[in-house]
Amino acid sequence: MSATSLIPAKDTTSAARMLTLAGVVVVIVGLYFGRRVLIPLALSIVLAFLATPLVTFLERLRIGRVGSVIIVLGLFFASLGIVAWGVTNQLVQVIVLLPDYRENIHSKIEAISAPSNWGFRKATATVNDLSKEIRAASQSAENQKLGKRNPKAPVAVELANPPGSTNEYLREVVGPATGVLETFGIVVIFTLFVLVKREDLRNRLVRLAGVGQLNLVTQAMDDASKRLSRYLLLQFAVNGVYGALFGFALFLIGIPHPLLWGVCAFVLRFIPYLGTLVSALFPILLAFAVFPGWTQIGETFAAFLVLEISTANFIEPWIYGAHTGVSSLAILVAAIFWGSLWGPVGLILSTPLTMCLLLLGRYVPQLGFLDVLLGDEPVLAPKEHLYQRLLAFDLEEARDISLSYLKENPLIDFYDHVLLPVLTLAEQDRRRNSLDEGQSRFILESARELVEEASDISLANSTEPAQSCATEETRPPIPSTVFCISAHNEADELAAMMLAQVLEREGHAVRAFQRNQMEKIFEDLEKQHPDVICISALHPIVPRQARPLCKQLHQRWPDVKLAIGLWEYPGGAIKAQERIGSNCADFIGTSLAEMVGAINKFKTDSSTANQPALQPIEVAS
Repeated sequence: MSATSLIPAKDTTSAARMLTLAGVVVVIVGLYFGRRVLIPLALSIVLAFLATPLVTFLERLRIGRVGSVIIVLGLFFASLGIVAWGVTNQLVQVIVLLPDYRENIHSKIEAISAPSNWGFRKATATVNDLSKEIRAASQSAENQKLGKRNPKAPVAVELANPPGSTNEYLREVVGPATGVLETFGIVVIFTLFVLVKREDLRNRLVRLAGVGQLNLVTQAMDDASKRLSRYLLLQFAVNGVYGALFGFALFLIGIPHPLLWGVCAFVLRFIPYLGTLVSALFPILLAFAVFPGWTQIGETFAAFLVLEISTANFIEPWIYGAHTGVSSLAILVAAIFWGSLWGPVGLILSTPLTMCLLLLGRYVPQLGFLDVLLGDEPVLAPKEHLYQRLLAFDLEEARDISLSYLKENPLIDFYDHVLLPVLTLAEQDRRRNSLDEGQSRFILESARELVEEASDISLANSTEPAQSCATEETRPPIPSTVFCISAHNEADELAAMMLAQVLEREGHAVRAFQRNQMEKIFEDLEKQHPDVICISALHPIVPRQARPLCKQLHQRWPDVKLAIGLWEYPGGAIKAQERIGSNCADFIGTSLAEMVGAINKFKTDSSTANQPALQPIEVAS
């Protein structure tokens, strides 16, 4: 016996969680202290994803790998330099001209701050005068306490540095730009290397993951490359068009330097949520300073509002899908996280980096929590979501969940995949004593309300007549008379109600009996002689309740077709048949769809068997 087998499973799980938490802390610390290297590397990888399609296109023209990379990077950085030069010149002009707008700004501030209530203005002035008098009295008392200053007292002397040399002045001015130029150079080198050696880097990553994980690593890398490249390219194009349209609108309005604000809008839109607001704030403030009236301010805000709403709600979902795979809250939290670690560059890279973390969570089992925390896919199935809200005594949200599911799915799917599993989960928890009496009663009563409402909701949502779950070949030519009987408790009774609703929509004559109506059931059986009897039973009580009732009915009415619905039975109909016995019923199903199909087939087979055989027809020659 190995040493690890002696360790309890709970301790092993706790140790694994602690190791994962420690690993996350170590990674965050490494990201912070290694930002001088990691920031250029992340920027170069993003640029490589953007440039790879153009490099591949030039390679197909037989230019060569190195030549294609140099051409693409040269064009990119040349365009970036030209735009940066123009934006810098316009920004300097804005700063130089700001003092000319001082009077206009002062007049508008006066207009905004002037209170309309003169009484309030007088009260404010009185309070200010009183504070000045109190401050003056306090200063006078302090001077009297300290006494008159001694004229022979020493005078404080401050040493001032002599004027610096030209080299020191240049160091102070150029020093801050040195870091930017250094990062820029590292990004260029990294991008060049990644683009030229991209296949070699890919193979090294595959080898690092292990030959036994080839399939998984290939899927992860393909998914990452396709998703990131598509998202970055389309976001680059959308933001570029957005900035151009915004700058053109500002040009029509008359805002000075529209190129500057268009480029700012293009760059700032890479920052989630906050970037778009900041991009609109600067031209609005400039309109506030330049123009004497308020018209240009309103026009600038209206142009931003129309452009942002149309882009965020129509253009972006249409071009690159309704979502990036990352939840909205995760994008916001990621922007704060990466911004805190890496500053403004982290804000711009937050969405691509978060998408990479999401892909890691999807393909690495140990990091699956990242997929749950960051992804926008529902983490709870509809049945789990509905059951959780019923456990919380929240019928309103449970009704909303049912309504949203019925809008997109037929009634029989709602019963088979949502409500029957909820009843099964509740029955299992009740038998494990995990539910108290109040919870169990609320779940059953709420489920009954949902069953009563579901049929009407489904009919209201459908634009066509009720569709059968069976095909045209299995549709019964003559309606059957069906009795639906619950095997034991109220949960079985609710399942029988669901089956009755579905069969009625199929055109059958159905009667559903409560669990305490066994005498009435036998009386009605003697009078009406139904075509089919359906026994409804949930999985936990199948052997004890369904089998005796099935045998009793089969012995007294051997000509009536007998079907048993063992809902949500693990293993499906074959395992259920083995458990209940082969001679007990004519059909055993584990879902409403199976049961409806079997009842339709019962009637079809009987109708076909009663038809006379067709006689051959002689054809005259």
